[in-house]
Amino acid sequence: MATEVLAVTGMHCASCGMLVDEALEDLPGVRSSRTNVRRARTKVDYDPAVTTLADISKAVSELGYKAEAAGA
Repeated sequence: MATEVLAVTGMHCASCGMLVDEALEDLPGVRSSRTNVRRARTKVDYDPAVTTLADISKAVSELGYKAEAAGA
């Protein structure tokens, strides 16, 4: 398992964070996603043998937000 913190831009409310978490947790290999809208950060626990960081970023982008690695 790996953990990545993403900077997610474009979120405006708690519902945005819930949408991001739901979309990421639907991806194969993602164990959990926890989004803090106020800090514009999403912490994702995932299996890199199943899902890549590019897959995770793409899922966020498909919701209309922008995601990039933010570090821990």
